[in-house]
Amino acid sequence: MSSATALSWFARHELRLAWREWFAMMTGGRRRRARAAMIGLLFFAALLHVPAWAVIGRFANLQLPLDKSSLIVISATIFLAWTLMASQAIESVTRVFYARADLDLIMSSPATLANLFSVRIAAIALTVTMMALLFSTPFIDVLLIGGGVRWLAAFGVVIAMGLSAAAIAIAVTILLFRLIGPARTRFVAQILAAIIGAGFVIALQVAAIVSYGTLSRFTILTSGTLAAHAPDIDSIWWWPARATMGDVKALLLLLALGLMLLGCVMAIFSGRFADTAIDAAAYGTSGRKRAKERPFRGGSRQQALRRKEFVLLCRDPWLISQTLMQLLYLVPPALLLWRSFGDSSAALTLITPVIVMAAGQLAGGLAWLTISGEDAPDLVATAPLTPSSVIRAKIEVVLIAIAIIFCPLVAALVFASPLQAAITATMIIIGAASATAIQLWFRVQARRSQFRRRQTSSRLATFAEAFSSIGWAATAALLLTLPTAGIVSGLITAGLVAMTWKFSPRRD
Repeated sequence: MSSATALSWFARHELRLAWREWFAMMTGGRRRRARAAMIGLLFFAALLHVPAWAVIGRFANLQLPLDKSSLIVISATIFLAWTLMASQAIESVTRVFYARADLDLIMSSPATLANLFSVRIAAIALTVTMMALLFSTPFIDVLLIGGGVRWLAAFGVVIAMGLSAAAIAIAVTILLFRLIGPARTRFVAQILAAIIGAGFVIALQVAAIVSYGTLSRFTILTSGTLAAHAPDIDSIWWWPARATMGDVKALLLLLALGLMLLGCVMAIFSGRFADTAIDAAAYGTSGRKRAKERPFRGGSRQQALRRKEFVLLCRDPWLISQTLMQLLYLVPPALLLWRSFGDSSAALTLITPVIVMAAGQLAGGLAWLTISGEDAPDLVATAPLTPSSVIRAKIEVVLIAIAIIFCPLVAALVFASPLQAAITATMIIIGAASATAIQLWFRVQARRSQFRRRQTSSRLATFAEAFSSIGWAATAALLLTLPTAGIVSGLITAGLVAMTWKFSPRRD
C-alpha cells in the first residue's frame, strides 16, 4: 500500500469512526433504533425552530451598518457559541488521546506519522464543525425566513468558528501534555473545557450582578458603559458579526483565518500529536503507581458499599467534564445571593429555580453512574447484602453528594429569606429524589464510560428526567410568587413522575 493510498484509507477510517460514535450515541449501538433515531432527530430539529424563532426571530431584519450595542450583542452571541465549540473540541481531543485503541494500526502504516495525524487533526476539525452546523441550522433557518438569503453567510461563519475552535483545542491539549504530562492532562483538560464552555456566560452574569444586581447578561451587553469602551465600528473585532449579516469580505477573511490557523496547527503539532498519542497510550497501559498499604477500615457493610461508590465517583476519569459545567453555573446565583442579603427583590427569587434545576440534573447524572454504570456487577452481586440494600446504599450516595453541594447555598439563603430557603431545600430534595427514582425505574446495566450515551437507554426516561427538573424548578419559583399556581405546577409535575413510573419496566 502506497503512502497516498494509506492516507486515503486513514481519512475514511477517521470519518467512519466519527460516524460510528455519533450513531452509537443516538441509538445506543442498536441498529434497529436507527429509523426511530432519525425520526426523533428530525422532529427535534423541527421543534428547535420554535425557541430559535422566539430568541432571534426579531433580529432577522437587522441591516448593516449597525450601532455598537447591536454589534456587541451579536458578537457576544457568536463568541459564546465559539467557546462551546472549543470546550467540546478539547474534550474530543482528550478522548482521542485516551480512549482510542488504534495506535498499533497507525504505527504499522506505510505513511508517515505526521501525515496520518494531520488527517486525524482534520477529522477532529470536521467533526466539531459538523456538530456546530447541525445545532446552528435551526437558528440560521429562522434568520433566512425572516431576513432573506443574506443570512446564508452565517453558515460560513459557523464553519470558520469550528475550524478555529478545533485548532485552538488541539494546540492547547498538546501543550498541556508537554507542560504537565499525560497523568494530569486528562484531569486539567476536563476542567479547562468546562471553564471555557461556561466561563463567558458566567463572566457576563457576574458583571451584570456586580453592576446592576441582575442575572441577565443582556443587561451588561446593552449597557451604555460597555458601548462607550467598545472598539470603533470599523474594527476587526466586529468581523464575525458583519460576516454573519452578509459582509462577503469579512466572511472570506474569517474563513481564510480559520483555514490558516488549522493549517498552522497541522504543520506545527502533527509530529508532536504522534508523540502525545504514544505517551497517552503508554500512560493508559502502564498502570498506576502501587497504592500505599492502608489498614483495614471497620464499619458496616452498608458503609463499605457507600465508601466504594464515593471512591468510584472520585476516580471517574470523565466525571469532571460531565458535571463541572453544571456546578459552575451555580456561581452567579451564589454571588447574587451574597449581594442580596436582606433583599427581597425579584432577582433573589430567580436563584431558587436555578438551584433546583441544577440539583435535579446533577442527581440524574450521579444516579445513572451509581445505579446503572456499574463496572463490576458480578462482584457487587456476590456481596453479603440484599439487592435492596445495595440499591439503597447507591441512592444514599447520590443524595449525600447533592446535600454536600447544595447545603451551603441553602444555608446562605436562610439569612436572606428563611421561607425561600425552606422552599428551595424542599424542592431540591424532591427534584433530586424524582431524578434518582426515574433512573432507578429505567436502570439498565452499562459501563461508566457510556455516560455520554445514557440518554439512548430510554428516551422516555431522558425526557421525563428533563421535564421533572424543569417542573420542580417552575414549582419552586411559583411557590415564591404565586403559591396557588405553584401548588398546581407541583401536582402536574408529580403526575408526570407518576406517569413515568406507570410506563417504566421496573414497576413491580
